[in-house]
Parts: sequence; structure tokens; C-alpha cells
Amino acid sequence: MDKNSRIYVAGHNGLVGSAILKTLKQKGYTNIIGKTFKELDLRDPMAVRTFFEWEKPEYVFLAAAKVGGIIANNTYRAEFIYDNLMIQNNIIDQSYRSGVKKLLFLGSTCIYPRECPQPMKEEYLLTSPLEYTNEPYAIAKIAGIKMCESYNLQYGTNFISVMPTNLYGPNDNFNLETSHVLPALIRKIYLGKCLEENNWDAIRKDLNQRPIEGISGKADEQQIMKKLNKYGIVLSSSRSVAPSSPRPLVPSFPRSIVPSSPRPLVSVEIWGTGKPMREFLWSEEMADACVFIMENINFEDVNPSKSAKSVVCEARNTHINIGTGKEISIKALAELVKRT
Repeated sequence: MDKNSRIYVAGHNGLVGSAILKTLKQKGYTNIIGKTFKELDLRDPMAVRTFFEWEKPEYVFLAAAKVGGIIANNTYRAEFIYDNLMIQNNIIDQSYRSGVKKLLFLGSTCIYPRECPQPMKEEYLLTSPLEYTNEPYAIAKIAGIKMCESYNLQYGTNFISVMPTNLYGPNDNFNLETSHVLPALIRKIYLGKCLEENNWDAIRKDLNQRPIEGISGKADEQQIMKKLNKYGIVLSSSRSVAPSSPRPLVPSFPRSIVPSSPRPLVSVEIWGTGKPMREFLWSEEMADACVFIMENINFEDVNPSKSAKSVVCEARNTHINIGTGKEISIKALAELVKRT
């Protein structure tokens, strides 16, 4: 890429897209294109076609996606598979048709099997069943990888797929209905701390910024407590309050946060056993990797069938994993957030 190349960052306001946008600007790229959802619905084939014909991007970072945590993935299964398939199908196809020089498609570690060996390697893709709760999203992302591979093989395009580990950073999603594990833990434990300190001004400020299922800081304390209880933020005196809706399939085991001074005891419930290991990567470091790959890696570099020493004639698992190689259990992560 040249510093004045026309670069389209799809999803430039999201966690990954905003980090890529920031990295590109820091590296001196000046001709960057970004469109909000109101400006361009990426699910609309005609709108995407018109955009590519008008803007003529030379390079594309495909970071746009419908994303969410366990509850959102399991609840809105149809939306997660439909929206993501439409977004990536439209952008990848129009990138080919408009002659884009290179495209980078961002997937997710959920593409790997539920019982995937550790550490996850690219060759483990499609070797056993997926995790059920996010299967529609994972299938959409796998389709994106295969679409990039297929267009490269048939049309000679230069489309690269990368699989980031769990990300966190600026512009993360802290909506308890749809967030991933780390922002959810941060917000839940923060709200628990405010409740423990009886700091209702802070609680109301938080809910005014990000209402929980329509409940803002303007609601009365009873309404707010009912909603906090549903998400596992509970005063010890109200431990018998039943959730207002069924819990997800993931089992729940409450863990108490013990105050350092005589205050109302608050527990914050964390879904699951706490034993699963997760790897987390700062979004701006992910962006560094994405820009590096766009600048230095081509499809022929990851296509095993093109290797001089290879006897393999099939192009499979051409995606690139990006992570830190360091893991932490959900329990240890929750304790770390609590201490912080």
C-alpha cells in the first residue's frame, strides 16, 4: 500500500475497525474511507455495489460484523448468520468485481471446534463440531474464509483472512445484553462496587450512558435493582430474588466480592465454572498485526499448494491466527478485574 492509496475500512467505528483506522493514520496513510451504518447498509447488495463503483477503494479491511456475547449469539441466531453472511458476501464480491488489489477479512476464534486442542492451530478448522451457542456466527465466519480462498483460486484475487483471539480496548461493547466476557466482567464488577458503596449517582450515570434492557438511570431503585439482579449483581439482603427471565444454558455459580470495610455485601455472579482458559489481545495490537499483514503478506505466502516443497494440491487453512500465546482462566480474570 502507498500512503495515498484509497483504503476502505468497513466497520471503522467498531472495536477492531477503529483501531485499524487509528493505526493507519499513525503510519501516515491519508486516503481512508469509512461509512457509518446510516450512510451505508452493508447488507444491501445494491448499496454496496454503488459504493464500490463510486469510491473505487484499492484496499479493503473487512472489520464490519454483527457481534455479541453468549446470550446475544444464542438468542439472535438468525440475525447473526444472515447479517454476517450478507455483509461479507457483498463486500468480498464487490471487491473482486471492482478490482480491489487486496482485502483483509477478519474472522473469530469461534470458528474452531468446541473441543479444539490447545493451542489452537489453523489446521484444526472444521475437524469437529462447533460450540452450539455461537454456531451461526461461526459458520458465517467460516464461509467468509472459504469465500476468500475460493475467489483467490478461481479469480486470482489477493484476499487474506485473519483470526484474532479475544479482543478488548477502546470502543468496546459494554452492553450487558450483547457484550463479550471481558467488558461484561468489567461493567458488572464496577456496578457491584458502586452498589457496595451505595453510590447511586454513579449507578445512575452508568445506566444513563448505557441502559440495560431499556432501564436507564431515571428509573426508580427497585426497577434498577431488579435489572441488576437479573445480570447477577446482587445485594446480600436480596439473594432470594429470582431472576426475571430464565438463565442461559451456561450454568451459573455466584462468587462473592468481599468489601474491605463494613459495607453491604454484594455478590457478582459469573456464568460458567470459571475454569475455561481464554486469551486476550489489546485491539490496537491486533490492528498493528492487520496493517503489517496487509503491507507484507499475500495469499501465495499462505497457500500450501504453492509452496516450492509442497506436494499438497489443495488450498486449505490459509487463514492466519493472531494472538498473544498467553492464557488466563475466567475465574482468574474476574479476580483480576475485581482487584483493579
